[in-house]
Amino acid sequence: MNQRPDQNKGFSLIELLIVVTIILIIAAIAIPNLMRSKIQANETAAVGALRALNESTLLYSNTYGGYPHALSDMGPAAGGAAPTSTSADLIDSVLATGVKSGYRFAYAALAIDPGGNVQSYGITAMPVTLGSTGQRSFYTDQSGTIRSAPTGTADATSSPIG
Repeated sequence: MNQRPDQNKGFSLIELLIVVTIILIIAAIAIPNLMRSKIQANETAAVGALRALNESTLLYSNTYGGYPHALSDMGPAAGGAAPTSTSADLIDSVLATGVKSGYRFAYAALAIDPGGNVQSYGITAMPVTLGSTGQRSFYTDQSGTIRSAPTGTADATSSPIG
């Protein structure tokens, strides 16, 4: 086929529209899968953080004679100072703030003896943005069992994870 020298070579509008349509179809399939993967990764990280918190509370209890009064008590001391009961340096500074990997961690001292020592605790992990950073909530206490709830807030009566 001979073309006149004044004709431009390139893609027609129809060809470009077909390519754009194919790209949009691929994106429509891939993006939801990517979001599900991100949510699953955040939930896995939250469970891992709860396991680390359970271990840290046990170490804290063995060292200071009771569980911590607050999540920040297990965090690092400012300026690299020596560990104390209010900055035991058992967890990283990010987790000590209560928000990590798309989850918000709430620590509660549940029973305190007359000497001021915490005898039991509960930790709840909730997604920062439900449906975007996570779907399920999690709960753990001094028993070490991690529990989850598909909706609402997990508590001591929620189903244990496997």
